[in-house]
Amino acid sequence: MPSNALLGKTLIITGSAVVRTVEQLIEQHHGKVYNYPLIETVEKISKEDKFYLQELQAYHWLIFTSQNAVKSFVDKCIRHEQTIPATMKIAAVGEKTAALLKEHGYNIHFMPTVYSADVFVKEFSMMPGERALFIRGSKAKKTIHQGTGADEWTVYETRPCSKYFAQLTQCLLTEKHPIVIFASPSAVDIYAEHIVPHVAWQNVKFASIGHVTTAALEKHGVQPMVQPKIYTMQAVIEQLILEEQTK
Repeated sequence: MPSNALLGKTLIITGSAVVRTVEQLIEQHHGKVYNYPLIETVEKISKEDKFYLQELQAYHWLIFTSQNAVKSFVDKCIRHEQTIPATMKIAAVGEKTAALLKEHGYNIHFMPTVYSADVFVKEFSMMPGERALFIRGSKAKKTIHQGTGADEWTVYETRPCSKYFAQLTQCLLTEKHPIVIFASPSAVDIYAEHIVPHVAWQNVKFASIGHVTTAALEKHGVQPMVQPKIYTMQAVIEQLILEEQTK
């Protein structure tokens, strides 16, 4: 039900894309929403592409932890006219990651109960002799490789998106009650380097997707307002609304 829970609040999303349903949810509760991506992703083209595409039949599992990994992988398969073996099993971290895989016709054979790499490695298992390939971005940590023994193929690169720095800074300086939402530790690090010199941490409130992102904030002495148990943008907005309604 629509409410005034976010009236007077400005929510700033720092991810690379915002789905319309999230914007609508914020607007239904009379909040403002801006999207100022702090990171951008680009497909990485390398000699590894041909090698791993030719070697796909040697693997039993493909592991995806982001939509960007799915998109880059699919683009490579299309460009090289490559299909994955029918016996291939797919592991996915995150609802959006799984949904995009399904859109491209891939069945999901494993998802962790919590959408993070450290929980993934505790819950994921392979049969003796099976091999896995982790389809990753350049900033992905070694958690999955070390925890599962999976080989790694970097299919996209993550880098700072500088074109929004000035707009984000101005927004934080002029809007009342800004709440910045982070979806990754990379976004936190970029914010700390490029935005905090102009807008102090204590002048802004924050929300976090995932305990790894929260840990990145805590390194700067910042505790997020909310970090929902479900690691999605929708869940963050819903919890912010609930927090305001129960004040």
